[in-house]
Amino acid sequence: MRVRSLVLISASLLCAPLLSSQPVKPAAAAEVNTIQNARLAGIRDLTGTMFHVQGMDLDSAHVWVTSVDIERKRGFLHQFNRATGQFERQVELTDGVRFHPGGISVIGDSIWIPVAEYRPHSSAEILELDKKTLAIRRKIVIEDHIGCVAVVPEGLLAGNWGSKQLYLLDHQGKQLRVIDNASKTQYQDRKYVDGEVVASGNRDRTSGTIDWYSWPSMKLMRSLHAGQTDRGRPLTIEAMALKGRNLFLVPEDGPSRLFHFVLDKP
Repeated sequence: MRVRSLVLISASLLCAPLLSSQPVKPAAAAEVNTIQNARLAGIRDLTGTMFHVQGMDLDSAHVWVTSVDIERKRGFLHQFNRATGQFERQVELTDGVRFHPGGISVIGDSIWIPVAEYRPHSSAEILELDKKTLAIRRKIVIEDHIGCVAVVPEGLLAGNWGSKQLYLLDHQGKQLRVIDNASKTQYQDRKYVDGEVVASGNRDRTSGTIDWYSWPSMKLMRSLHAGQTDRGRPLTIEAMALKGRNLFLVPEDGPSRLFHFVLDKP
């Protein structure tokens, strides 16, 4: 793998307050096969046009979601108001044959987003965007498809197609480590939370898992089973964020919804 770029910014994960979720109707809550050892706390509509959802993250004020328009071969980052779910703005991420954004991480005033060719074993860029302006601050070019990225103390942890391999890059963009992933879960989004790497994805067409790995050993510590939405979509098939015990998922293509779960104590 060849990587070009210098000096990545590392920061502690921003801990955001709870989502101000709209009440869940009893019927709607009963129709959602929930996350193992978790309580469904709210479901919020995300207004505006989104395509095939890929990744998400949030802070106290905003929710960011990536999506890909497969037909027109264009990728986007969408921003929503966290309290209301109202669309605020978006930016196109397309760069020639690279138009597939993936799982993202918001750290401090930066949003880290991989944008890849829409095929395995291809190429990608990891973009750092300014959270306030959504302008690109820097790019790292990688000779593999990258589907998700998490910020760890050493730099960036990037997963390829299905996260079968993870690339650890240091603050100068140099490859430090390649980690083979034996899990049957096809991880789509990944975060570094409280000293652990948390990853979510689907195992089949109806279910998935959320898994906690110790860092840097990458030993599996905990795994929770996830079911489906009332629309028949696996809850963990795409976008995920975790703030403390508060789990947020955006599993559906547009029109999309933000699901908020509260995890039981381990």
